[in-house]
Amino acid sequence: MATGKVYLIPTVLYEESLETIPSYILDAIKDCQVFFVENEKTTRRFFKKLWREMVIDDYQWFAIHKAEEAVKQEFLQQLKAGKNIGIVSEAGCPGVADPGQHLVAAAQKAGIQIKPLVGPSSILLALMASGMNGQCFQFHGYLPIDSLERKNKIKDLETDSQRRNCTQIFIETPYRNNALVKDILSNCKETTLLCMAVDITGPTESILTKTVRNWNLGVPDIHKRLAIFLLLAE
Repeated sequence: MATGKVYLIPTVLYEESLETIPSYILDAIKDCQVFFVENEKTTRRFFKKLWREMVIDDYQWFAIHKAEEAVKQEFLQQLKAGKNIGIVSEAGCPGVADPGQHLVAAAQKAGIQIKPLVGPSSILLALMASGMNGQCFQFHGYLPIDSLERKNKIKDLETDSQRRNCTQIFIETPYRNNALVKDILSNCKETTLLCMAVDITGPTESILTKTVRNWNLGVPDIHKRLAIFLLLAE
């Protein structure tokens, strides 16, 4: 029996932005028998919006969590049984700042065919719109929660950015956005560029790049909004 293949299925960044999902994603969903997802409830809702006739209970569903060993073994067993699997992140592209990467790594090691599909990525969309260096950039995920560690990390990122002309990209839990912005603006040089990309692909989308000096003239309130931050020291 031939082994199954893995589809990396992107989802929306903003719940109502279905126009950002290419039509061929539906063909991939229909070719799968099993789904490994970060959040089963939101994935089911997303799929039903794309394909109203989908019978959810006709498919097998597994939660990725942190892709523990038991999850990886189940994943590989399903593939060996000839079933095609879709991996779905909570938002954006699976495998990028997402626990699905561990399943992809297991599939690569096992020699399984992997099909990455085009869809929205907040990292790339923000970088594209920022006007910052797209030749050299780094994504750091979440910065430290501890205030002192976070401030030191921001300073380190700024120093590295200036040394290598490298765009530094990072995110924060939405309810801590304002605290992060405050730390950036109080610890970076006035000439450093900061891009705040908020609600990407949504109706309240805002992607603005300004110097720290100019941001300090009017600091936005982005509490509990989905945001990604880019830093470039000149």
